[in-house]
Amino acid sequence: MNFQWYPGHMTKARRQMQEDMKLIDLVIELVDARIPLSSRNPDIDELGRQKARLILMNKADLASEKQTKRWSDFFQNKGYYVVRLDARARAGMKDVNDVIMEACREKMERDRKRGIKNRPVRAMVVGIPNVGKSTFINTFAGKACTKTGNKPGVTKGKQWIRLNKNVELLDTPGILWPRFEDQRVGLHLALIGSMKDEILNIDELSLELIKILKENYPGILEERYGAAETAEPPEILMQIAENRNCVKKGNELDYSKAASLTLDEFRSGRLGKITLEFPKEPQ
Repeated sequence: MNFQWYPGHMTKARRQMQEDMKLIDLVIELVDARIPLSSRNPDIDELGRQKARLILMNKADLASEKQTKRWSDFFQNKGYYVVRLDARARAGMKDVNDVIMEACREKMERDRKRGIKNRPVRAMVVGIPNVGKSTFINTFAGKACTKTGNKPGVTKGKQWIRLNKNVELLDTPGILWPRFEDQRVGLHLALIGSMKDEILNIDELSLELIKILKENYPGILEERYGAAETAEPPEILMQIAENRNCVKKGNELDYSKAASLTLDEFRSGRLGKITLEFPKEPQ
């Protein structure tokens, strides 16, 4: 499968983000804990290289706890502040606020020495489509500040949001980069729903997911669907269709329905806590 998706508004969003970097103190980057590297836009490292950086590993409730801890250590070793969270849960927001204050402590101290008091930290929230930026902002603010949705492309323009006396957030549209050098990145993004399913071959995508699950999470497909994991992915998909009664007119097996079912159950966490990529050990 070949993955590309770069709507025109994303080019404009990138240019605008470059301008807005001059106004902010901290870049808060949301990544999906199931694909922490693939869900990072490499442009953001370039755009935010002079700023304090915080990575929020969102959807940690859907990812392997062991792998999420390894990824957290990986990013911290590179100099980022890191918080693992489920953006829908209010409980983790105090940790985020505390880390924002810690990340900007030097900036606040410089302000104090220059006689500037009570200026809030200005943070830009960035991330690829459908990674949970708007959900995070609404939960952090404790009110509906931005539109949310389970499809990419909901946020269309930037907006400033005053959270409290200490923090102002700048929300931005999700941006992908123009070309995926590594098609595995495109595959991972497609699997978690960062691309529109309408432009993808869902049958092929589900076979790729089955392949990953067979290799890294043995037993899951058998436990959930009663599928024999010694079989090849197309045969496993057939078994899922049979065992979940995915049929169409004429009592034919509906492979597309079985494919959509498998993807939906992965994305919603019903297959368990699954991480699709793993950090490399330090050399």
